[in-house]
Amino acid sequence: MRRPWRHVLSLRWRVAIAFGLGSLLVAGMFALATWNLASGYMLDQRSQSATQQAEVNGRLVDEAIRTRSTGLDELLTGLATGPNSSIILVRPGTQLTSGRPVDLAALPPAFVSAARSGHAVRQRVRVHDYPALAIALPVPSEGGAYIELFPLTELDRTFRFLSSLLGGGTLACGVLGGALGLWTSRRALRPLTALTAAASRVAAGDLTARLPDQADADLAPLARTFNATTEALEHRVQRDARFAGDVSHELRSPLTTMTSAAEVLQRRRRDLPDPARRALDLLVLEVHRFRHMVTDLLEISRADRHGDDEAWEVLDLTALVTNVAAHRGRPVPPLDGSETPALVRADRRRLDRVVGNLLDNADRYAGGPVRVGVRSGGGRVRLEVDDAGPGVPEHLRDQIFERFTRGDRAGQRGGDTGSGLGLAIVAEHVRRLGGRVRAEDRPGGGARFVVELPEVMP
Repeated sequence: MRRPWRHVLSLRWRVAIAFGLGSLLVAGMFALATWNLASGYMLDQRSQSATQQAEVNGRLVDEAIRTRSTGLDELLTGLATGPNSSIILVRPGTQLTSGRPVDLAALPPAFVSAARSGHAVRQRVRVHDYPALAIALPVPSEGGAYIELFPLTELDRTFRFLSSLLGGGTLACGVLGGALGLWTSRRALRPLTALTAAASRVAAGDLTARLPDQADADLAPLARTFNATTEALEHRVQRDARFAGDVSHELRSPLTTMTSAAEVLQRRRRDLPDPARRALDLLVLEVHRFRHMVTDLLEISRADRHGDDEAWEVLDLTALVTNVAAHRGRPVPPLDGSETPALVRADRRRLDRVVGNLLDNADRYAGGPVRVGVRSGGGRVRLEVDDAGPGVPEHLRDQIFERFTRGDRAGQRGGDTGSGLGLAIVAEHVRRLGGRVRAEDRPGGGARFVVELPEVMP
């Protein structure tokens, strides 16, 4: 189905089109009125002067006929006013012409019939591809008719120039009106553009975004409300991050004690009865899971509270991934990358955690990574971690990067379920490094996690 034009065009273009059409309509009305007044006035003046001249010439011809003058032909020749003017004297049984030859049959039949009947007639005609004003006057002395054609070539040229000028002016007014509407809408929508940009920054996680103070009485309340809302949201997030950090720090001491006690019991596992062994295994599993969760919470708290204190440096992502893979306790496939360094500007600690969490995610949910690749080109460095697991359903590909989200394993317990914070930490670190992360299908089955970071040219 076709979308309505107002849904296709932006508000700015709709305002510009409205201005353009309005200007076109107003200019067109003025142009039409100017055309009617100017053309009517010029044509009326020309008709009056031609009629007066034709009447004078007609009386002269009538007088010459009445006096039976022998110089009628010379008189008709002298009355012709130009090369395109024509005179036709219709007499009983004959007709005389002067000036440019014109056949009486070339004139409109109604005009000729009225002229032969002895009526005074005036009509605009087109003879031999040029416009003319035909005037017919009765000749009382013989019952004939005096017909004179006055060329309107100059007047027609003037009309063409005037119509072109008015038409071009109308179109120019429409274009200028559209340009004025576009400029006006751009200035009028500038606060809305600033609001959209600030809201986009807030949606991307930058809670320091603010709108500048507005002097306009209608826009000032909007700016104050938006700034107050974002400031309250920033304080709320900071309080939540501080609370999570404080709780995590407070939990470290009892968690360390619990871990040490569990390790002591684990060393004496053989001396315990079977029910106690099963309880001990469950306790150790939950303690380790709890320890990973507290570590992840501390990482997120640190990321939320200290977003600008990273030690940024230029790093070779290929070398960094190789180093992270070499220090893991689990096997990692050989790195698939080019010999050219893939340079990025980032915080080494954050980037180490991104690579480690992606590899841990593949180990925990898909039996380990089957390919780790690094590519660079087009101003971006691309890290790919492939697995041969069940893949990530399309409806969960955004949700898995949220905190405490474990996809289809939500609500399950076990050593491989994780805390639901690993990919959230990856997304947070990648965002702060100026990149983006996503999940997609791996050719051949499984999932592929892709991290793209801005490339630094050597």
